[in-house]
Amino acid sequence: MSAALVTLDAVDLSYHTKRAETHAIENLNMKVYAGEFVSLVGPSGCGKTTALSLIMGLIPPSGGSVWAGGLKMGYMLQRDQLLPWRTVEKNVLLGLEVQRSLSRESRARAMELLSTYGLGDFARHLPAQLSGGMRQKVALIRTLATEPELLLLDEPFSALDYQTRLRVADEVYDIIKRENKTAILVTHDISEAVSMSDRVLVFSCRPATVKAEFAIRFPKGLSPLARRNEAGFQDYFQQIWREMDV
Repeated sequence: MSAALVTLDAVDLSYHTKRAETHAIENLNMKVYAGEFVSLVGPSGCGKTTALSLIMGLIPPSGGSVWAGGLKMGYMLQRDQLLPWRTVEKNVLLGLEVQRSLSRESRARAMELLSTYGLGDFARHLPAQLSGGMRQKVALIRTLATEPELLLLDEPFSALDYQTRLRVADEVYDIIKRENKTAILVTHDISEAVSMSDRVLVFSCRPATVKAEFAIRFPKGLSPLARRNEAGFQDYFQQIWREMDV
C-alpha cells in the first residue's frame, strides 16, 4: 500500500476551561490512504468532528502528532452554507474568490463541474429555487472547484429527508469517485457508512479512540444504494452496531 496521506499517531486532546479539564481524545491512531473513502462512526459527542478539526489543523493536539503532508483540503458541512443572494454559479466560485485563485481557467473548470453533474441549467438560479439535494451537490461542487486533495465530509446528508438522503449520497459518492478524491466522512448512520466506505472506524465514547476498524468489501463498481442490497450488508451493519452498543 502507498504511503498514508493522513496520519494521526497517538493523538491526545484536552480542553481546559476555568471550571474543568475535558479529556476529549486519547491515544487516537488512524491512517487514510490516497483514493480511500473512510467513515468515522461512534456515539454522539465522542470526538468525530474534532478529529476532522485536528486533521485540518484548526486545533493542535495536546499530545501525539497529526500529519497531513500539506494537503489541500475541502470541508463539507451538514448545511450547504450557500449564500442566498448569490446565484449557483457565484456560490460555486466563492471558494476560488476567497483563495484569490479565480481565473478564466478555474472558472471554466467550475462551470464544467456544474454541467457534468447535472446542474449546468441552474447556474443562474438562486439557492432558494433548488431542492435540498441540489443545494448539497452545489456545495460539493463549490468544494471541488478549489481542487482539494482531501475531502472532509461532516454529516453532509443529515439535513435531508430519508429518500433524498439516499439519492444524494449515491450522487455525491459517484462524483467523489469520478473525480478520484480521497474522503473522510463523519456520520451517525451506520448504513450510510457501510454503503459508501472502503473502511469504517468506530470511535469509543469520550475520550475518543479507535475502538474497532472494518474493511468493507463489495464487488467493484456498485453504488451505495446497490451495496445496501448485497448479502453482506447486514452483517457489516450488525458487527459495527455491536461495537457501538455501549
